Amino acid sequence: MIILLYLFVSVTFVYGQFAVDMGDQNTQSRGDTTVQAKEPFKLKTYFTALAGKDSLNLGRVFSGAIVLPGYSQAYNRQYWKIPVVYAGMGAGIYMGYRYNMKYLDTENDTYALYRNLFYVGAGLFYWGSLLDGVMQFRYEKEVLPARATLYSALLPGLGQIYNRDYWKIPIIYGGLIACGYFWQYNGMQYQRYKTMYNHATANPSEYDGWMTPENIKWYRDSFRRYRDYSIIATVLVYALNIIDANVFAHFQDFDISDDLTLRIEPGIIPVAMYASASYPGAGIQMRLTF
Repeated sequence: MIILLYLFVSVTFVYGQFAVDMGDQNTQSRGDTTVQAKEPFKLKTYFTALAGKDSLNLGRVFSGAIVLPGYSQAYNRQYWKIPVVYAGMGAGIYMGYRYNMKYLDTENDTYALYRNLFYVGAGLFYWGSLLDGVMQFRYEKEVLPARATLYSALLPGLGQIYNRDYWKIPIIYGGLIACGYFWQYNGMQYQRYKTMYNHATANPSEYDGWMTPENIKWYRDSFRRYRDYSIIATVLVYALNIIDANVFAHFQDFDISDDLTLRIEPGIIPVAMYASASYPGAGIQMRLTF
């Protein structure tokens, strides 16, 4: 219940604030000048921004990099990184394809392992290009909530490091590890009882197990439900990690005065417009300074 309440409050806060960071804060510092992006936003702005005629916020730069790897590097004027990104992705995909063809011809598990490793390497180059684009985005303020949000989306806990909330990292990874463990365990048990049930129902005359098919079905359905709950819990922990980074990044520049005082003193209550009395009243007023 506490987690759901925290999630509700955080989502309510982010609903009002995240659009500001990802969609409405359209100013970015380029050296000594600040360029205001045109509104309403048009698709061609993605291309005019590369020519230096317009400015994009971090959310739009990130979305452009998702569709076109290397876009954020071009926007940040780090052109030398683009060949590195495409060379790494291209080499990984090509070598993965080659080893996949060898695996199909020989069914050698070693080739399958190499294929998977090269595909993972290509994915890491793509992921690295997104992370690099978020890191190198130039902004006039020290803390950018959109950057903290994308950090945690790309790598759980990185947004908390950006916000200097280091104590939250063990909690995040502890939750992810626990959810992953139950996800794997319940999935394994589900497959076990699924196989047993299929065997018991496919050949009833040959089945001599000590559990009835009805009991096996109950365990199968239970572990499938627990596996689904584990998946949902994993998604919630990951989402809370992102929301937490965004919310507490906003709090970085939330200043409260050191002067926290409550003053209680006599006061005069003015005459209301539609009051029956024609004279003011006396009372007590409270003033809170923060």
